[in-house]
Amino acid sequence: MTVEPARPAPSPSVPAPRPAAGPPAGPAPASAPVPGPVFEPPGGRAAWLAWSVGVSVYILAVIHRTSLGVAGLDAADRFGIGASALSTFSILQVLVYAAMQIPVGLLVDRFGPRRVLLLGVLLLSAGQLAFAFSSSFGPALASRAVLGCGDAMTFISVLRIAARWFPAARNPFVAQLTGLAGMGGNLVTTVVLAQALHSEGWTPTFTAIALLGVAVFALVALFLKDTPPQEAAALPGEAGRGGATGARPKVGQQVLACWREPGTRLGLWIHFTTQFPGNAFGLLWGLPYLVQAQGMSRAGAGGLLTLLVLSNMSFGFLFGRLLSASARARMPIVLTVVVTTALGWALVLAWPGGHPPTWLLVGIILVMGSNGPASLVGLDYARARNPAERLGTASGIVNMGGFIGTMITLFGIGVLLDALSPDGAVGYSADAFRWAFCWQYVPLAVGTAMILRLRRKVAAQAG
Repeated sequence: MTVEPARPAPSPSVPAPRPAAGPPAGPAPASAPVPGPVFEPPGGRAAWLAWSVGVSVYILAVIHRTSLGVAGLDAADRFGIGASALSTFSILQVLVYAAMQIPVGLLVDRFGPRRVLLLGVLLLSAGQLAFAFSSSFGPALASRAVLGCGDAMTFISVLRIAARWFPAARNPFVAQLTGLAGMGGNLVTTVVLAQALHSEGWTPTFTAIALLGVAVFALVALFLKDTPPQEAAALPGEAGRGGATGARPKVGQQVLACWREPGTRLGLWIHFTTQFPGNAFGLLWGLPYLVQAQGMSRAGAGGLLTLLVLSNMSFGFLFGRLLSASARARMPIVLTVVVTTALGWALVLAWPGGHPPTWLLVGIILVMGSNGPASLVGLDYARARNPAERLGTASGIVNMGGFIGTMITLFGIGVLLDALSPDGAVGYSADAFRWAFCWQYVPLAVGTAMILRLRRKVAAQAG
């Protein structure tokens, strides 16, 4: 991976604010917010260092988030629960994550990403530690909810750090790089955590993951700065809080202003439509589908799920490069991913007998690897259409989309599988999975219609 070369060190003097364009308009009313100076983020080594510290929290969060994916059978034995209760862990975690996005965005805008990341590490560690020592379903479920709160505080905070430290042209690439780094945490889970559970057992393994938070907390507390030194020096009252100069809007006004921006709503529907197929498959239904419907071994199914992670990382790097080269690549990427995913699943589900060949299963998994990176294009639309002082709130609104879509898909597939299977059946048939997975086309159709509708509004606004 090529890292941007270091730029010359900035002058120790504080840069002067850029003068406002146009003729002077006279003194502003006392109630009007005072516009702050405009700075070009420096980029370079200092920016990569700030991003690296912030992204370490996101990697940790992904390890926590996906830890249950390799411990499902162990959890069922430990808590004495069946498949439906086990799926509640995933659905609750996604529900909490989605519900926390707007509050977290407001916190980032008010207090800065550093403080929110520190709180996130504390919640992640506390939730995982409680999970490690839980011996019954209720406390374990509550601990995953706490973990979901901590997880929700990481991604938006890292995006805000990138927006403060990197020039605007670099932000799409850094956002994709952030998602790619998170997939590295997923690989740690599938490779290291799975082996640790087998050799060390439940409590030692999850306790060790919780204690990783101590090192990450220290790293953030000691080395992360919300803003570059130039901006912090010029705005001493705002540095470290992430806010903009001038009067702060009320919470309701902040959210409403973001929602009224068509670019924010377009970003939400892009995130909703592109992310959920790969998310639902990797988070819950992929392993049962491959093992019960396709007759694969658990090892073989695990290998295909690892391929999903690797494909996600590859597409993240590719899309980041394309978006950095031209913003016009946004909508072509989104529509290509949506159409390819829809056609890929149509071919898989229509295959005679419900047992597609291995090459086709590999193909749809590679295609779903593009879902997560494409969803980040939605954040790029919101970032381009909202001022800096409400970027956290706008990102939170957009980031809800994919997780709402995931919840709808997880729940819909589960309901249909139960409805299509006879009472007392052990597992689900290939035919039941085929019809249940058709549910994906409902949120896919709704999301695509909204993208096309809002796309015209955004284009008209830009014109």
